[in-house]
Amino acid sequence: MRIALAQLEIEAGAVEHNVDSAIEAIRRAGSDGTDLVVLPELFTVGYFAFDLYARHAESVAGETIGRLADAARDTDTAVLAGSIVEDLAASAADGIEVPQSSGLANTSVFLGREGDRRGTYRKHHLFGYDSAESSLLEPGERVDTVEFGGFTIGMTTCYDLRFPGLYRRLVDEGATLVCVPSAWPYPRVEHWELFGQTRAVENQLYVAAANGVGAFDDAELLGRSTVYDPWGTVLASSADEPALVTADLDPDRVERVRDEFPALADRRTDWG
Repeated sequence: MRIALAQLEIEAGAVEHNVDSAIEAIRRAGSDGTDLVVLPELFTVGYFAFDLYARHAESVAGETIGRLADAARDTDTAVLAGSIVEDLAASAADGIEVPQSSGLANTSVFLGREGDRRGTYRKHHLFGYDSAESSLLEPGERVDTVEFGGFTIGMTTCYDLRFPGLYRRLVDEGATLVCVPSAWPYPRVEHWELFGQTRAVENQLYVAAANGVGAFDDAELLGRSTVYDPWGTVLASSADEPALVTADLDPDRVERVRDEFPALADRRTDWG
């Protein structure tokens, strides 16, 4: 399976422009035989544009996901729609199952090749350090996976990388690839590289971490989107400019690595 991480330059509040950039990236990736495109976290409004979240919140059945679904269908490419600010009440009105009837969430949507919504993930761990996210948004609760391209794909978002228990839950759900839409800023370059690689190594699966680039009033996204294999080896990566980061993934490699070095089989769950 060929995966492409769309490292987009995101402009605060420029939703139409940002979505146009995402669709252009999907079309470019699709023309190169890509099977799955992963977009960054809050690529629509920009993660650090906190005062614009409510204005640009929408249903997961709304215009943005609809345009991306059309692009997926037109290019025969699956799309993990990084994340948008979801208006939970609007989604509920559209018949979407939501964790509560009001509020906002940081929500990723997995679209199949036909543009169908095959999975939804609402960010579990909301960032509180020097960030308004935790006061503006509601955390997700469900951990789901999607079957695609021979992989069982899990979804997490940015700050989730710091919480290994979530990845263990995904392993227990059968995950062999975890996609991580992100908006990771400078100066924490070492943490970005460490956590992505560590989650791959300790869970013996692929990790595909798609970050954005671009400057906000008080933050700058560091890019460096990266695909790691189940040994933690970097298969593809980028610097801090807009890019399509592409890698070919082998679904059988996960099983081979786990058979060769069966660390997961040695897990103990009988504490206490």
